[in-house]
Amino acid sequence: MATAPTPYWQAWEGQALVVGPGGLGLALAAELARRAPSLRVRTAGRRGADLALDLNDDGSLERFSAMAARDLTPLRVVINTAGLLHDGTLQPEKRLSQVRRHALERSFAVNAFGPLLLAQAIEPALAKDGPVHFASLSARVGSIGDNRLGGWYAYRAAKAAQNQLLRTLAIEWQRRLPQACVTLLHPGTVATPLSAPFSGSQAPSALFTPERSASHLLDVLEGQTAAGSGAFLAWDGQAVPW
Repeated sequence: MATAPTPYWQAWEGQALVVGPGGLGLALAAELARRAPSLRVRTAGRRGADLALDLNDDGSLERFSAMAARDLTPLRVVINTAGLLHDGTLQPEKRLSQVRRHALERSFAVNAFGPLLLAQAIEPALAKDGPVHFASLSARVGSIGDNRLGGWYAYRAAKAAQNQLLRTLAIEWQRRLPQACVTLLHPGTVATPLSAPFSGSQAPSALFTPERSASHLLDVLEGQTAAGSGAFLAWDGQAVPW
């Protein structure tokens, strides 16, 4: 009688890191720990996390990199959920007249530069002798080909920039870390503070809980290998246009 194959995540050993301990980040960390009991899952962020990390602070990134190389090896899974759409002084633009330099700079700092600088910081800790996942949340509104409504200049452009930066990273890692897989993920509309002001028009079936979105996203990552590194995928595994 044939032996059933070991479920994907249960075969992984080492360390895992979820950056951005908001609702979706915490749900991803919990679901990953459930699926991969041999992985030690840690969270990182400015507050409410196991480890201190500010993606906008070079000193924080340097300290985190040194710590990761010492304490987080071998790092097998990294998922970045940090993102910025709005806060007390920042709102998505509806028209050109609302565009402001400071909003563009803040959005790019978190949504575009942050994921790439995170990859730079954790690279020394990545496993060299087995498969590695590096995933980051993008957004369908960052798709240039799928842009039908306009508006949201800063957020759209920053997410599109993240897509290009991490696609470029995937190509580099194919040469230097051939077992690494980089994936950009569109999580759907998730019931978190980031989407709350804009989810009122969503049908209940289209608004995911963090736990449901986390399960979908890990299902997608389970289907990804180094051969498909650099993909931009939605929560259901479908490719999103660049």
